[in-house]
Amino acid sequence: MQTQEILDFIKSRRSIGNLVAPAPNREQVEQAIEVALSAPDHKDLNPYRFIVLEDQALNTLGTALKNAAIAQGETDEKTLKKAENMPLRAPMIIACVTDFKPHDKVPHWEQIAASSCAVQNLLLALSAQGFATVWRTGPLANAPAIKQLFNVTADNQVIAFVYVGTAVSTIPPRSKIDVTPFIVYDNGTN
Repeated sequence: MQTQEILDFIKSRRSIGNLVAPAPNREQVEQAIEVALSAPDHKDLNPYRFIVLEDQALNTLGTALKNAAIAQGETDEKTLKKAENMPLRAPMIIACVTDFKPHDKVPHWEQIAASSCAVQNLLLALSAQGFATVWRTGPLANAPAIKQLFNVTADNQVIAFVYVGTAVSTIPPRSKIDVTPFIVYDNGTN
């Protein structure tokens, strides 16, 4: 693959919310996670772990999301049903949670950044394999019921729910992005 092809591929990645089977198989998931583990990571701490959810595990996550909503005071049945059904919008979810490592040169915020970079690499790797994804979290992601489900300690966080599957329809091309509002060039002469 030539440089421009690689850049165009990265720029073409889109979040797609309506996903169906097939999802990646175990070998494809492990290859994608290997790519995720190649993300920038100061001191190679690997301050994260991945949990792959399929089949009944998606229902278990749905129950935990519903319980988390109830614990936060939600009583509307329609809203509770929506929370419970959220994980069923894809045949697979790969959760990324932090696993902070004590290090005097790598604060927690930097470990969160490394975890986020790993998720981005995961998204690109899954896309390269022909799968569609969407990165979701939301207000319930770090509720006690969810942290308990994933065995996440109080000082750690759920970083992402990566929904994975096959897009139902053709993925629309991304519009060209104007980068100029996001760049400041400074040569030190001002």
